[in-house]
Amino acid sequence: MDSPLSFPTFHIGRILVHGDAILAPMDGFSDWPFRSLCRSLGSAMSYTEFIKAEYLVRAFKRMAPRMRFDESERPVAIQIYGEDVEEVVRAALLVRTKDPDIIDVNLGCPAKSVVHYGAGVGMMRTPLKVARLFRKLTAALDVPVTAKIRLGWQDCRNYLLIARILEENGAAAIAFHARTKEQGYGGEADWDAIAEVRQALRIPVIGNGDVKTPGDVERMKAHTGCPAVMIGRAAVGNPWIFSGLERESVPVESVRRMVHEHLRRNLEFYGQEKGWIIFRKHAMQYLKLQKTPRPIRVRLIQSANAQEFLSLLDEIWTEE
Repeated sequence: MDSPLSFPTFHIGRILVHGDAILAPMDGFSDWPFRSLCRSLGSAMSYTEFIKAEYLVRAFKRMAPRMRFDESERPVAIQIYGEDVEEVVRAALLVRTKDPDIIDVNLGCPAKSVVHYGAGVGMMRTPLKVARLFRKLTAALDVPVTAKIRLGWQDCRNYLLIARILEENGAAAIAFHARTKEQGYGGEADWDAIAEVRQALRIPVIGNGDVKTPGDVERMKAHTGCPAVMIGRAAVGNPWIFSGLERESVPVESVRRMVHEHLRRNLEFYGQEKGWIIFRKHAMQYLKLQKTPRPIRVRLIQSANAQEFLSLLDEIWTEE
């Protein structure tokens, strides 16, 4: 018999999820190096960066690195997006060969490059297409299919309609970022809207938006009734949020070790040159949150390579 501590927090279809804080899928950030570190610190499951259905259909092998995950990351959701129903279904069937636990469809990205042809939050303007897509996906796949949505648009806040359509057409869970397309990632998230959707549906709703501290996790759960929340930008430079730690309480030595390990994984995953270049955006956040003075941050980020960066970092933080 399971002990109380081993009980799952909630389930997505037949997939059990232990924990109430999840790293949000973020393009350019939720790659294997960062995602796997967050999972090891307590993120309850892993979502990959989204992948365009067209690319999966036309160049599946080239997209394989984006779908990489470790067994220790399970449950794993591979996230895809697109505007053509048949193409998204074909892409999902290809993704299924990678053995994810869940396939997630992005209906929330506000980027112009995604929205202008009707994908991401652009698809929320076409409820009948959403219904057709999920009806086909859930009929074709033997793993749970989920979606990430937004409030909609300023002139079309149809989140409740879309959420109901998703549930009626087989979606096993919904992650809900409670901002409009126009808000992007600014302004205030509407937690009341998350509570409204949570009360209207039987499937799990994962709240997303304005979760910046461990305390916010509990506040959002209490306000909305959601079993779990997603954390996006607040986790960049601060993966300890998934361990329930306030950033200020993390010792500098723990930060130093994390920077070393994160960079090591980047170099393993991307190679020496690309790995260092991609890591710099993470490095800047680690340094900012560590309150490293700006001139020193600039000097560190301008390092010629990863080895120079680490040597200088160790020298500076040892002095501190």
